[in-house]
Amino acid sequence: MRLFKAKNIQSLTDNELIAAYKSKGDNELVGELYKRYSHLVYGVCLKYLKNEEEAKDAVLQIFENLLEDLKKHDIANFKSWLHSVARNHCLMFLRKEQTKQKRVNEYEATYQHEETFAAPFEVHDQEEKEVKLTKLEEAMTHLKDEQRICIELFYIEEKCYNEVADITGYDIKKVKSYIQNGKRNLANLMSA
Repeated sequence: MRLFKAKNIQSLTDNELIAAYKSKGDNELVGELYKRYSHLVYGVCLKYLKNEEEAKDAVLQIFENLLEDLKKHDIANFKSWLHSVARNHCLMFLRKEQTKQKRVNEYEATYQHEETFAAPFEVHDQEEKEVKLTKLEEAMTHLKDEQRICIELFYIEEKCYNEVADITGYDIKKVKSYIQNGKRNLANLMSA
């Protein structure tokens, strides 16, 4: 059963609504305050937060907090008190955001120097590359001369098949064969 009819609620002053809410605990009374002042609170929040979605969220949070705050405080002028509550809520939100951003900036600054988060992984990756290159150089020495020469010209000096054929004097089919067989032999040597 509702404690008040809609007409009765609308005719009550802010102070009467608050007093009735304190004694009866009917959320409908705070709902009336929301109807009267949510647009003003939204304006304050938008002024401080400069973001419509954050301002809407703040309005909801402020009125949700009112359900407890109204029971705790003696309020002489609700409208000005609510303005202060809204302003303080926004300032606290901005401080938290600033603190978060400061932490993010500190984190990024810390990890932009030599000892970055990625640095140990980069060092490890670099070491792995060095080991693989050393192993590759060693494996290259075990290839037949034709395969080694064709692979060096094709992959290291980035010559095309025709250029490798011109430089070595090998037939183009032989060049392709030496490169293909050389790659297979390298893979076998590297996995051993």
